[in-house]
Amino acid sequence: MDSLLEFAVRCARESGRIQRRYYEKNFVIHHKGEINLVTDVDFACQERIIKLIQKNFPKDNIISEEQLNRFDGRANRWIIDPLDGTTNYAHGYPFFCTSIAYEVKGTVVLGVVYNPIFRELFVARKGQGAYLNNKKIRVSVIRDLKKSLLSTGFPYDIATSAKNNINHFTNFLYEAQAIRRDGSAALNLCYTACGRFDGFWEMKLNSWDMAAGSLIVEEAGGKVTNLAGRKFTIYKSDIVASNSLIHQAIVKVLKK
Repeated sequence: MDSLLEFAVRCARESGRIQRRYYEKNFVIHHKGEINLVTDVDFACQERIIKLIQKNFPKDNIISEEQLNRFDGRANRWIIDPLDGTTNYAHGYPFFCTSIAYEVKGTVVLGVVYNPIFRELFVARKGQGAYLNNKKIRVSVIRDLKKSLLSTGFPYDIATSAKNNINHFTNFLYEAQAIRRDGSAALNLCYTACGRFDGFWEMKLNSWDMAAGSLIVEEAGGKVTNLAGRKFTIYKSDIVASNSLIHQAIVKVLKK
């Protein structure tokens, strides 16, 4: 493990320790929207990670969910979700994580996702494979959408926007074996990477939701595109990730 990856892992683990410390205890919950939560734990995790980055990589940009971002388009860039799955965390549901990615000249070259409750550490370096707790992982070998377990999520404006994923969810209920919706895009991507899910799609996400997990899927042998099956970028809002074998079948359903 090289020094850059070691540093990212350190940041993720320190964030995870903060999450474990306050899990199922008293903490303050704020509302960014009617159903969009943020907690004091989100801010504490973010503060710790950013302090570490500013100390060790002071010239790098930082994109993080809960702050005004340093983004001038020139420097290397850290892309952070300090607590992905805040609603789960606030309710004591143990499916959340810290997600950290590193981008160089527009390409994500490193991804780390850490679930502190299950103590699962997913990591990837571009061109060097993907790993879960130091064991190499691969996507599933399921070839039939009807035999596939998929995952997805819904946007925070589900009650007010017609583009809310409900139609896609309904269509896949008829086309896939089953669908799970458990509230963390970063972990859904990692679970696709290690073969627990065969595919994942979602819309209206942000770069910090997808950056690390999308690289981990690709390095595990999977495929990542937008909902139309075209080139994926973390700076657009939708994503399809799969074991590659069922990718076109997923895209076909999404076009209905």
